[in-house]
Amino acid sequence: MSEATLRKPLLETVRGKRQERPPIWIMRQAGRYLPEYRATRAKTSGFLDLCYTPELAAEVTLQPLRRFDLDAAILFSDILVIPDALGQTVRFVAGEGPQLDPIDPDSVDRLQPEGALDHLAPVLETLKRVKLALDPEKTLIGFCGAPWTVATYMIGGKGSTDQAAARLFAYRHPEAFARLMDVLVETSIRYLSAQIEAGADVVQLFESWALNLDEVAFERQVLEPNRRIVQGVRQRHPDAAIIGFPRGAAGLVGRYAREVGVNAVGLDYAMPVDFADRELPPTLTVQGNLDPLRVVVGGEQMLTRARTIIEAFSERPHVFNLGHGIVPETPIEHVEQLVNLVKNG
Repeated sequence: MSEATLRKPLLETVRGKRQERPPIWIMRQAGRYLPEYRATRAKTSGFLDLCYTPELAAEVTLQPLRRFDLDAAILFSDILVIPDALGQTVRFVAGEGPQLDPIDPDSVDRLQPEGALDHLAPVLETLKRVKLALDPEKTLIGFCGAPWTVATYMIGGKGSTDQAAARLFAYRHPEAFARLMDVLVETSIRYLSAQIEAGADVVQLFESWALNLDEVAFERQVLEPNRRIVQGVRQRHPDAAIIGFPRGAAGLVGRYAREVGVNAVGLDYAMPVDFADRELPPTLTVQGNLDPLRVVVGGEQMLTRARTIIEAFSERPHVFNLGHGIVPETPIEHVEQLVNLVKNG
């Protein structure tokens, strides 16, 4: 382990070394709750333009670390840059979120994985810029969406509360679905490996829609593809530090931890902390899991819950985080109070 690695508490924690206090970063920490982000976003023609403009994407990646004493920067990008790079039409519509032209079984074979990494070169350039500007004690996190989660958008054309379109596609067209997952797995391996080569210390797999699957579908659509990605990245980078975030895994979180091979498991805010501590291997790093809406309200209820989470995981490696992304209406002073509590007690 290099001297630089030893100076990164969050990276050490992901690798399994418990700290005196948990390091902290916040999912979506670069976002609309920050006025400086909104000012930078206004300089672009659209969300994807911001993702693909390295100078501006690096700026917004670094903004939350200038404001808060966080232990990591996470690449500013989006999980849907992969379908965009594969040739699917992706748009971000104000007030509606992402809109994609849904794929069908015939269009799976028209995806273009061979050019995906070239398309994503600006994102890799962002990582290189952030790495140069980042304090050496701070961890740089890269990420991608996990295949099932990305597939739900590619098939449904937008976000969904039940992912019904993708679930039906997987049941009705298993061969086409398997081909789609193969494309997403291989593209994700190449993309995450390139992020590590560009300077990412840790990479995270966002399986944001792991809920609404029975145990058979969970194994095929979540466990197997995530495991293949971890194995594929480690073939290229044997010491890769990887966090998996299977949001909504519930009682299947233990299988995810045991079978996927990640260094750390992110917990959503609905996961009971006592259950997670019992169910997960005692040496496994956990990440999470404060409800983002508690930070919107702030005050003693937020601080009390944060203390409960810290105490629950005090005997294992723990990265403090929210149980999902911070929301735009979050007051900045509440974030300051939370970070101060985690870092200073």
